[in-house]
Amino acid sequence: MRNIAVIVTAAGLLGIVTSANASSFGRPCTTTPESQWLPMNVLQAKVEALGYKVRKTKLKAACGEIYTIDKNGNRVELFIDPSSGEIVGQD
Repeated sequence: MRNIAVIVTAAGLLGIVTSANASSFGRPCTTTPESQWLPMNVLQAKVEALGYKVRKTKLKAACGEIYTIDKNGNRVELFIDPSSGEIVGQD
């Protein structure tokens, strides 16, 4: 019975960690100093040039998070390297 409780607790904790990482990239997008990052409006323009419609932008943990609508009308969260404007991930 004790083993079952341990397994259930571990599975619950794993679910909490997994859901927390699902909403963020989970690591910095760059190690470049903040003084060398591109302005958010430049990052937004780069994303829009790729065909995305930008809904919201923010910087979090050395990563630009840009909430967009893609060409097919799907919501896509893009993770952008703020020093280059390169897309390094999406959710």
